[in-house]
Amino acid sequence: MDLNLNSETVCFLIAKAHEFHAKEGVTIEESPTSPSDDWAMQVLADHSDDATYQEMAYVINDLDPDQQIELVALMWLGRGDFSLDEWDLALEQAADANTSHTAEYLIATPLVSDYWQEGLELHGYSCD
Repeated sequence: MDLNLNSETVCFLIAKAHEFHAKEGVTIEESPTSPSDDWAMQVLADHSDDATYQEMAYVINDLDPDQQIELVALMWLGRGDFSLDEWDLALEQAADANTSHTAEYLIATPLVSDYWQEGLELHGYSCD
């Protein structure tokens, strides 16, 4: 299974996600405090002027919708929500869940860089 997403782009995002999440003061809850909270948007609003955040958001938002969907599915794959054999299902569900807030969703996910890295490795790619 080949990725339609450039692995170099994913590796760039992995590096930026490491940089962003390692910054002091960046705290992202693993789950919302209540079902009505749009926690990712609230937390990231505090960091919207951060250059690393802006760079990541720009790259993700600049991707074609199909590539954004793959990026979400890749994160889910690396997180263990799907196996490589279920890649088509992951893509289908990512397409169904697609919104205009994909960048915010991905950036707000704790350990997103690790999940992307694992997803890439499962597809036979690496960032080395």
